[in-house]
Amino acid sequence: MDITEYMYTIGRQARSASRAMARADSATRNQALLLIAAAIERDAPALVDANARDLDAARANGLAPALLDRLALSSKAIATMVDGLRQIVALPDPIGEISGMKFRPSGIQVGQMRVPLGVIGIIYEARPNVTVDAAGLCIKSGNAAILRGGSEAIHCNRALAALVAEGLRGAGLPEHGVQVVDTVDRAAVGALITMPEYVDVIVPRGGKGLIERLMKESTVPMIKHLDGICHVYIDAKADLAKAARIAMNAKTHRYGTCNTMETLLVARAVAPTVLPRLAELYATKEVELRADPEALAILQGYPHLVPATEEDWRTEYLAPILAVKIVDGIDAAIEHINTWSSKHTDAIVTEDYSDAMRFLREVDSASVMVNASTRFADGFEYGLGAEIGISNDKLHARGPVGLEGLTSLKYVVFGHGEIRE
Repeated sequence: MDITEYMYTIGRQARSASRAMARADSATRNQALLLIAAAIERDAPALVDANARDLDAARANGLAPALLDRLALSSKAIATMVDGLRQIVALPDPIGEISGMKFRPSGIQVGQMRVPLGVIGIIYEARPNVTVDAAGLCIKSGNAAILRGGSEAIHCNRALAALVAEGLRGAGLPEHGVQVVDTVDRAAVGALITMPEYVDVIVPRGGKGLIERLMKESTVPMIKHLDGICHVYIDAKADLAKAARIAMNAKTHRYGTCNTMETLLVARAVAPTVLPRLAELYATKEVELRADPEALAILQGYPHLVPATEEDWRTEYLAPILAVKIVDGIDAAIEHINTWSSKHTDAIVTEDYSDAMRFLREVDSASVMVNASTRFADGFEYGLGAEIGISNDKLHARGPVGLEGLTSLKYVVFGHGEIRE
């Protein structure tokens, strides 16, 4: 197979299909999503079997535990995918919405219309659920999609691709509206990110190494985040029982996700009380604590204790490891976060309204939370139905990217025969 020619064929098909996807009305696009959901439910046992083959191969190849966790597709995960598609159907259709209409002195009316981006390329690793989430959001938002999943999930992705194509055909939409790249050759990625004549935007969902490569090589604009160095700050005026629940969940609910807490910041005034309580909880999960000198002194005797280095403040562990630092108060916490955070998700636990509002205003991240676990930074939890990814960029889309993040605005003008004098 000539990979470049294969990818250009996919690109041409996607560009052609994107015009039909943009023309389709909301009812047709929703019908496709419902048909895909029904097909996934019908073929759930076959999907579990395909995923089992992927998992067997991944274990044999020594895939890291965090990636194995992302690769696994349980019956519950399949049900969540189906539920996500049906939530997308229930969401308002953004396409064609006109907003901000204003009369100008000339007599014309000027506003903006929301339109699809066109062709979206999604590159992801070890996450078969992304195939369905991305397909669903692209279909609903009137875009065509080219999906390049990781080689680890090839069997499951092929099975899901067939079900997506079935749903598109059943609704009278072009089956090339969503295409899954059917090769594990890495040259396919290089081709996909360098054909701007066919692809309008790239959404990478994978490890830091993948995204760093794409940032260097892509000639297509990207919606992306590089890593998830997320913080929880326990304020001097926190409810400590609430703080313990949040800090435990943010770290141990799942280790391999980008919205997992990697650094815990604790106000000096409450550190002697809350840190030993948290250490007991983390010990039940064998979480290694990499602590600064003050925290080390408080946590002496904890079985999994390591002195922190500067490198720990900039590390996304994706593992049962947590950096811990004691700070003077909210000023020092905000300074630390804005210095070391990846601008993904950061949270404060406090009962003080002023501190909460300062944190929301001054922390420069895509999601900023008060008294909630960072694990909520997710399109499904935000009510987006699903997400195509998370962006910590400031232009176009920021945070979990749902339907609106896959659209653009163009100016529209209504006149009554006016001419410019």
